[in-house]
Amino acid sequence: MSSTGLPQGAVPRLERPGPLRERVYEALLELIITRALQPGRHLVESELAGHLGVSRQPVREALQRLNTEGWVDLRPAQGAFVHEPTEQEADQLLSVRMLLEAEAARLAAVNADPDGVAALEELVAQGFEAVAADDVDTAVALNARFHARVVELAGNAVLAELAAQVDRRVRWYYTPVARQRGRQSWIEHRALIEAIADRDEQGATRLMREHTEHTRRSYHGRSRP
Repeated sequence: MSSTGLPQGAVPRLERPGPLRERVYEALLELIITRALQPGRHLVESELAGHLGVSRQPVREALQRLNTEGWVDLRPAQGAFVHEPTEQEADQLLSVRMLLEAEAARLAAVNADPDGVAALEELVAQGFEAVAADDVDTAVALNARFHARVVELAGNAVLAELAAQVDRRVRWYYTPVARQRGRQSWIEHRALIEAIADRDEQGATRLMREHTEHTRRSYHGRSRP
């Protein structure tokens, strides 16, 4: 449960204009999602405030909000720690993701136009480049953008709202297995695009289910630090 400093340059100082409380919250949440702040990490208010270039008050407020949302654990007489997800929590979240995104893929096969398909293809091309460069952070971000784009192409506002609620936690669970999934994940994305472009609803549903299941299994089988 280390409280050592973050990597040099990992956190830019926040600009003062705008809602500072929200900016601090978003910055800390992003650091948790990308695992720059690892599960179990002791979060020291003064250290975080120094990294972000703010006072301790907005950091304290952000930690309280993150605790309410399940990202941070506040322990009496010990302080704040990044939440350590259980295997059950991960399984439940990734199973819900499978249901939502399988339906999104089906609807995308119904509604996607050539421009939407082209956008997916461009993301896949960028994903292969990130994998080739061993750029895990970019690969994770592109993976999230790809799945968000499929949801967008589905054209269902309620589904999009629900998917957005789980998106950040999906990134949190995907980051530890991104290198392991590597090129194969983008091969699966490419096959999904073909089904969407062919308006193959059943094929798109099946491929998305298989794709998300591979990620779920990879997470449970990951090597732990």
